[in-house]
Amino acid sequence: MTETITPRPLYASTAVRPRWTDLPPWVRELIGRRLGGPVAAGSSAGGGFTPGFAALVRGPAGTEFVKAVDAVAHPHIADCYRREAAINRALPAGVPAPALRWAEESAGWVVLGFDPVPGARMPADPWRPEELAAALDACAALAGALAGPSPELLALGLKPLRPEPGEDDFDDWRRLAGGAPGAELLPGWFPAGLIDPLAALEEHWIAATAGDAVLHEDLRRDNIVLDAAGRAWICDWNWPRLGASWFDLTLLLATAHTDGHDADRLFGTHPAARDAAPEQLDSALAALTGYFLRSGGQPDPPSGSLMLRRHQTWSGEVTLRWLAARRGWRV
Repeated sequence: MTETITPRPLYASTAVRPRWTDLPPWVRELIGRRLGGPVAAGSSAGGGFTPGFAALVRGPAGTEFVKAVDAVAHPHIADCYRREAAINRALPAGVPAPALRWAEESAGWVVLGFDPVPGARMPADPWRPEELAAALDACAALAGALAGPSPELLALGLKPLRPEPGEDDFDDWRRLAGGAPGAELLPGWFPAGLIDPLAALEEHWIAATAGDAVLHEDLRRDNIVLDAAGRAWICDWNWPRLGASWFDLTLLLATAHTDGHDADRLFGTHPAARDAAPEQLDSALAALTGYFLRSGGQPDPPSGSLMLRRHQTWSGEVTLRWLAARRGWRV
C-alpha cells in the first residue's frame, strides 16, 4: 500500500445531507404515498458530495432507496437527478444498477425511488481483493451490456468523451507547458519537471479514449454498493458518455494501485481493456491527473461537501502515481 501525501478521503462520511426530519412535510407525504403509508427513514447516506437527501425508507409497501433535492436551492443537482432517472430507465438488462421505481416532482423538489440493495455497504477502504474483484466483475458486465448505445440511450443525447464547445478540454498540462497561469493551483509536492511529459501524453487523450461504449464516467468507490452476497452494483448514473469501454477502469484501478494491488495486471486482463494499448491508458491517466489536480486547487464549492477538493486532489495524486510507476517517473 502506498502512502499518499494528500490525506485519503473518508468516503463513507464525505456527504452533507438533510435528514428525514429536514425534508418539507409535502415531500415526506409524497414518499409516504409511494410506500403505502407511514414511513421510517434510515440514516442519510454518508458517501457522495451533493446536498441531496439519500437514505433507505421503509413503509407498509416495502423498502426503497430514496433521493430528494430542492430544485430551487440546488438546480444543478436537480438536473442531475432528472438525468439519472432518464438514464436509469433506459439502461438495458445486464447492467448491475439498482432499478428506478418512480420519479416525481412536487413544489420545487425532485424525488426518486430506487430498488434497495440488500445489505448495502460501500467497499472497504483500502480495497480488499474480493471486493475489488466484485467491482471489476461489475465493470465487465457494464462493458458487455453497454458495448454500444441502445436506441433508448441514444435518444437521451449521450455525448462522447471528447469535449464540445464550452466544455473542459482536459488541456491543463498543455496550457501550463505553454506558459499559461495556473501552476499555483497544483499541490506543493507536484514535481514541476513532469509538466512537459504529461502535456505530451495529454495531447492524445481524445483519440486514445474514443469509442462507442456507454460509460458510467464517474466510477469511484462511493458509487459502488456491495450487496449481502458480495455482488457489486453501480449507482448514480447522472451523466454517462460514449467512449472506450476501458475508461471506467482508470480511476478505479488507480486507487487499487495505491492500495497495493497490481493495477497493470488487472487492467491488462480485464475484458473491457482487451484492445487498449499502453499509450492509450497513459494518455487517459495524464488527462485525468491534470483535471483532478487543477480542480482540487479551486476554492471550496458554495454548497455541498467540503471534502470535494480533497477527493479531487487525492484522485489526481493516485492517477499520477500509477502513471509514474508505468513510465518510470519519480514522484
